[in-house]
Amino acid sequence: MNECPPSPSGATAAIPDRARAVHLVARPDGPLTTDAFRGVEVPVPDPGPGHVLVRTGHLGVAAVMRERMDLDGDLPVPPYALDEPMSGPAVGTVVASRAEAVPVGALVAYWGPWAEYAEVAVEAARVLDPALLPAPQYHLATANGATALHGVRDVAGVGRGDVVLVSGAAGGVGSLAGQIARRLGAARVIGTAGSAAKCRWLVDELGFDAAVDHHVDDLAGALREHAPDGVTVYLDLVGGAQFEAAVAVAATHARFAVGGALSTQQAGAPWPRFDTGAAIVKALAVRGFALVHAPQVLGEWPALFRRWLAEGMTFPHTSVDGGLPVLPDTLVALLAGHHRGHVSVRMA
Repeated sequence: MNECPPSPSGATAAIPDRARAVHLVARPDGPLTTDAFRGVEVPVPDPGPGHVLVRTGHLGVAAVMRERMDLDGDLPVPPYALDEPMSGPAVGTVVASRAEAVPVGALVAYWGPWAEYAEVAVEAARVLDPALLPAPQYHLATANGATALHGVRDVAGVGRGDVVLVSGAAGGVGSLAGQIARRLGAARVIGTAGSAAKCRWLVDELGFDAAVDHHVDDLAGALREHAPDGVTVYLDLVGGAQFEAAVAVAATHARFAVGGALSTQQAGAPWPRFDTGAAIVKALAVRGFALVHAPQVLGEWPALFRRWLAEGMTFPHTSVDGGLPVLPDTLVALLAGHHRGHVSVRMA
């Protein structure tokens, strides 16, 4: 056992010399399998000046991780490196500190590796108030919530009377986006999902007005049944055929906020065909968005989330026990559509 550097208050914590991590060892060609990962043992870092050592408590899992495994992924962040840990949103407890602002014992949110311990720069560790939200998993959803808020409010400009369509509505972003649209005054909220059970869940538990299984033969026709006058806002998290169907059912002057392309990331489907004729006739406004362009929304989200939860918002999430060994299976299952809402893994 090593003795960690003392915190500014003089406290120390014993930690092991080595601990577990999960590395990406192969770039998948097509649908992801667990063969792309390997569990390894790595040295536990000694935190340098201005850094803290965090014992991981919960790790978030998201579909965008699949695209970051490709060298040619079209994202505003770099791809994952081979033979290095995967990484994502994390919450953990500080066990050693060389930064006065973040003491030992603090609960922090950070972007961290798939590992039992992480060295984190103090400016990248957000100290959390455990009383602000019901559980650590709620803090892990900050990026999803902020993305949904930015897309619905800032990019699409949802307001009173809008008819909103959300693709991938059973996922971590979409399941929050539909509820946010309602709170911003949308008259009707429609979602797409990958099964009849998910569609029922969207309506019965999350308050969507309607939901359509995107596997139906005539997706545009099925959507028209629920939006006979057209949709005025489309939040696209999937791309592919669902984007094409949304163009077909869009009302004049509809606003499209495009924040994801899950169908091409996982299934290798072709990019959607953009009907430029329809776009011209309907005067569509199509705008892409990513949270990297609006980082300030991250700071807005926790207080809004707390308020909306108190007002009855549902936080759809799946928390998986088992720690690092189950992370690869959890990501594969998420991409295959087996989870709903935000997904996280609790460390063993």
